Amino acid sequence: MDLTGKQKAFLRGLAHDLDPVVFVGKEGASEAVIRKTHLELEAHELIKVRVGDGAEEDGDTIVAALLAGTGAALAQRIGHVAVLYRRKRKQAKLILPK
Repeated sequence: MDLTGKQKAFLRGLAHDLDPVVFVGKEGASEAVIRKTHLELEAHELIKVRVGDGAEEDGDTIVAALLAGTGAALAQRIGHVAVLYRRKRKQAKLILPK
């Protein structure tokens, strides 16, 4: 899923007040973390993910694995925090600008 610049800006604004709901530890993007990310995206559509300092893989690799494993789009990444978006399959909450 590709997002336009306008859509990314819209999502960044919505995500500003959110707290991370997925935390990636030293195990990196394990199946359990990908499953948790999938469940959170189904529940919220827009989430923050925090990659811990002790992760064996670098943050780019972990975020890429989460995106590939969940089919989400990256709205923003600053340091150890990434904002992911994936439209709900049923009853989407967020309406993105064109």
